[in-house]
Amino acid sequence: MSKQDLVTWMETNGNVFAEMAKNIWDHPEVGYEEVYASNLQSEYLIGEGFRVTTGVGGVDTAFVAEFGSGNPVIGILGEFDALPGLSQNVAFEQSPIVNGGPGHGCGHNLLGTAGVEAAVALSMRMKEEGISGTIRYYGCPAEELLSGKTFMARDRIFHDLDAVLTWHPGTGNATANFSMQALTAVEFYFHGRTAHAGGAPHLGRSALDAVELMNVGANYLREHVPDGSRIHYQITNGGLAPNIVPDKASVYYFLRGANRKQVDDLYARLIKVAQGAAMMTETTVDWVIKAGCFDTLPNVALNDLMFAQAELVETISFTEEEITFAEQLRGSVDPAVLASSGPMLSILPTAMGNDKRQYGITVGGSSDVGDVSWIVPMGQIFTTCAPFGVQFHTWQATAAFGSTIGMKGMHYAAKLMALSAYDLLVNKDGILEQAKAEFDEKTAGFEFRAGIPSEVNAPRASIPKPVLTA
Repeated sequence: MSKQDLVTWMETNGNVFAEMAKNIWDHPEVGYEEVYASNLQSEYLIGEGFRVTTGVGGVDTAFVAEFGSGNPVIGILGEFDALPGLSQNVAFEQSPIVNGGPGHGCGHNLLGTAGVEAAVALSMRMKEEGISGTIRYYGCPAEELLSGKTFMARDRIFHDLDAVLTWHPGTGNATANFSMQALTAVEFYFHGRTAHAGGAPHLGRSALDAVELMNVGANYLREHVPDGSRIHYQITNGGLAPNIVPDKASVYYFLRGANRKQVDDLYARLIKVAQGAAMMTETTVDWVIKAGCFDTLPNVALNDLMFAQAELVETISFTEEEITFAEQLRGSVDPAVLASSGPMLSILPTAMGNDKRQYGITVGGSSDVGDVSWIVPMGQIFTTCAPFGVQFHTWQATAAFGSTIGMKGMHYAAKLMALSAYDLLVNKDGILEQAKAEFDEKTAGFEFRAGIPSEVNAPRASIPKPVLTA
């Protein structure tokens, strides 16, 4: 009855975590600024008997909450950062709460809170049953900036785990058997010489010209990269005025590829493009890597374990009111976008999938959970938190993730993670050995090295986060 007791406790106390998730949704904070969310979760965990360490990895809003002692050590990952410009009410028409303000368009208000819910529920069973081992919740900032976990991984915050579990809000329930892309984010800074653009342009050396020439070179490079690679850029400084030759200009690049080596190779080639642009314009250039995450490495044993828990948990059920809201929200999405999502079997899918054909497939997008997956065996699932066809990083997603639809998907994910972690703590059927053997085979000869250089520090929060003690 132990696992059923775990589920019963979570159903009884679900309102506590729904309130926490809604509070974080109501107070959206972008990466490295998540002081409210970090404090809310860490203070709650301290109250539940967890030992909390803040500021891990040199990141103000990162923390680790730990319960129990000894082995095995099982981790649960959480996130809580929002996205800029996606403020939105729980409504099926675009209605920002704060014009231009941030919003939880990727559901990290749900993502982290489900981890807290699972960890606390497990601590209750560990006390009740005298289960040995350690459960850890990781409060991870700045996933949207693809670097929070990288700073933590660089400081070996995850290296002593036996296994780790995570999830992400989705538009369906499924294990994450596919891989996401590796990424490097790098900003280039060109330095030239200012001059009067009308009176003496020949005396200037335009840093903006260098940026534009670099972008031209990068666009020609696109033809000669492995299939599936991505190159995105944003001019972050284009000068001060048209009649002043810019002596400073900068451009920010995201480079994606199927694996870390592909991205490293692409990065090396882009450096040459930047240096060529500087040579052509008689300027100089330097650059700073701001993120460098790995592709995600699925673990079959752990994903199968998480899938198996669905047999023990009642599937999500949605009310007529929730289905109506989902239909209205989906109705606000461009039909061309809906068509790209494929055929809809259900607007709010409830069945749990475990498609083994996804292994070996790399999809678009990146996440810093990839770093963790190359350090320790990692299981990951998605659950239904938004209508099928709604794209993440949109106002429609923000609305869904603040609604009861999102909350139901969050509780479902928390139960599957808690039940899976329970089996890992008691090492049911030797699951830990299976997961580790698979991981060792896939990472043979590999040694983790963070994609962010040691001299680069995480951005500091503009509002200091207090030091908390258990």
